[in-house]
Amino acid sequence: MTKKRTGDPWLPAGQYGRSLPAFTVNLLVRDVPVAVAFYRGVLQAEVRYSDPDFAALRMGGLDFMLHADHTYEKHPWQGVLTSGERRGLGVELRLFGIDPDGLAARAAAARATVLAPPVDKPHGWREVWVQDADGYVWAVGVPSGG
Repeated sequence: MTKKRTGDPWLPAGQYGRSLPAFTVNLLVRDVPVAVAFYRGVLQAEVRYSDPDFAALRMGGLDFMLHADHTYEKHPWQGVLTSGERRGLGVELRLFGIDPDGLAARAAAARATVLAPPVDKPHGWREVWVQDADGYVWAVGVPSGG
């Protein structure tokens, strides 16, 4: 695995891996610093650690990870990752508890893609759909009024 990080990581990989909850998310991204800027600035994620290869984030009580494409150079997905194909199609990452109107404004300021503006949905959420630079879609909302 190619690593761009210099120095030691924040935690040994095994220690971090064993600390994760029963369910978590790992998103493969083209550029970790670009992705971290989106998650911190738009989705207000807590960045627990970040380097050019990897980031550990927390959002809505969920610890999740970002790994750079280059860290998967020997993985069966490498060809798809480097082809430029769209990622995440068919997966909707849902996050409850963040104001969708504020998020839409932050996304617009960051020039992130707002796929669907804030709207009250029949399932009881007021939500917005935003897409990160790698194509992952987040449906983010709060309880709706009706």
